[in-house]
Amino acid sequence: MNDDSDFEEFAPWLVLLITLVGGFLRVLLLGAKGMWLDETFSVWLANQTLGEMMQSIVRIDQHPPLYYLLLHGWVAFVGDTAYYARLLSALIGTATIPVLYLIGKRIAGVAVGVGAALLFALSPFNVYYAQETRMYTLLTFNAAVAIYALAWLLTDARATAPMGRQFRAYVHAWRTAGPAEPAPSDEFSYRVEAPRSGWRAWVHRHRWSPVQTVATDLAWIAFIIFSAATLLTHNTAVFFVLATNSFVLGLILYVRLNRSASAPALRAPSFANWLKAQIGILILWLPWLPVLVQQARRVDEHFWIPAPTWEGITWTLRTLLNASARTQTSQLMTWVLCGVLVLGLLYFRKKLSIFLFLAALFAIPVAGELIVSLRRPIFIDRTLIWITIPLFLLLAAGVAQLRYRPVMIVALGILATNYLFSVGDYFRFWQKEDWSTPAGYVANFAEQGDLVLFNSNFVIIPFDYYFDEYEELYSIDVVKQGVPLDLFTSGVLEPQMTEDDIPQLLSTIAGHDRVWLVYSHDAYTDPDGLIPQTLAAQMDVTRTRDFYGGQVQLYEPR
Repeated sequence: MNDDSDFEEFAPWLVLLITLVGGFLRVLLLGAKGMWLDETFSVWLANQTLGEMMQSIVRIDQHPPLYYLLLHGWVAFVGDTAYYARLLSALIGTATIPVLYLIGKRIAGVAVGVGAALLFALSPFNVYYAQETRMYTLLTFNAAVAIYALAWLLTDARATAPMGRQFRAYVHAWRTAGPAEPAPSDEFSYRVEAPRSGWRAWVHRHRWSPVQTVATDLAWIAFIIFSAATLLTHNTAVFFVLATNSFVLGLILYVRLNRSASAPALRAPSFANWLKAQIGILILWLPWLPVLVQQARRVDEHFWIPAPTWEGITWTLRTLLNASARTQTSQLMTWVLCGVLVLGLLYFRKKLSIFLFLAALFAIPVAGELIVSLRRPIFIDRTLIWITIPLFLLLAAGVAQLRYRPVMIVALGILATNYLFSVGDYFRFWQKEDWSTPAGYVANFAEQGDLVLFNSNFVIIPFDYYFDEYEELYSIDVVKQGVPLDLFTSGVLEPQMTEDDIPQLLSTIAGHDRVWLVYSHDAYTDPDGLIPQTLAAQMDVTRTRDFYGGQVQLYEPR
């Protein structure tokens, strides 16, 4: 018993150490890898004025604006180099680690909280996206805070009281507070109490009560704000709202239909409070809803994500769980992790409502994306990054199921070591698209008036991220154009090249003696290779340079 209390007192310091280690991994070699397509798009948006940025998001992008708004202020303050642009995600990812601890502690105890925080801190999948200038780590943080707030409400008997009652009582107690009672006269003190009058007496009389007295109302506010924040970070967060509603409404219905049964481990909030919370979330999200409809329509017309296959689904789940290469060792560790998940099920066998809570958060988003993918594929691992929260909570519960502390430490050490090796593989072997190479190559050999074509009109943004410096330094004057449609004039993202577009391409290159082709992402934008075929029929290839992500070709007259 004393060991448990000692561990609970020591746990916050241990979580602080875990957070520092996780933060170190997230900033380690942060600027070493090149900025790839999506990252430079984020920076490109963030460097615009707020009005221009919102117009570009509505016109071109498929994501809500919250991350871009934060990045806009961030790069204006610290700059947009690879290191500093990514640092925002690294810090947000680090801040998520203690939230995992708080969730685990709230629903299953300190040991589960510490284990979940450790696994999340070392998770190679989460480390990877914490080093990327995209919104996925912010999505995870917002979902984590919302889940913690919901976990608080589901374990607090006061969540059935009318929302706002605590705040009203809190303010009333403050406004009606009487003068502080003087210390008993028979107690000796060297402190001389000066008489209070005026504003000093008013401040002394109106003391705030402990924040715990309004903890439930604060939890409702946090749940509303951060649930809306998930929706404003990524459009697939609609499945987060669907998951929370499915579980809570199911819990409310179960409690009403089984009044004589023993109370589940999680308490159902009042339906009135839950309805108010959903209205609050909707009000915060509502201004973006019309744009979401436009974005969804564009995605429904054409999108680059391939249809999910059984192999792709299992690989995505393995990535979320382990994120290591396809080796025999990683396959063995995947089975080990699956075994720990089974132990997690056993841990919650007497607390079925907690297991169903975690299962809903994990399974409903996966099933939702697969169902939508029957019409238009949207199933991809990074949009599901936040479901690693219930996944690591269940893994930590599986470790806690081992009961004996030495065995638990050894098991957690094995899992942590596996993750550290996977993180090491990411730092050593994982490559991102190398846009500094094509930008530098074109800048080195470019001549006045050259035409630079981009088969994927989107990639002009990462190219310019590195090429702008050369243009300014060496006064390079070239014409840049997306094919078959230019991104900035058409607003169409990555259109596919067809034979009907060939006359327009011939018209574009007319009058240019030298044409550069930056050829990338062709499997989606030019699957038949029509652009290089058309250029080769008119001119000769005189220079080529491969780079990680594509090839640069220079065409000159025969």
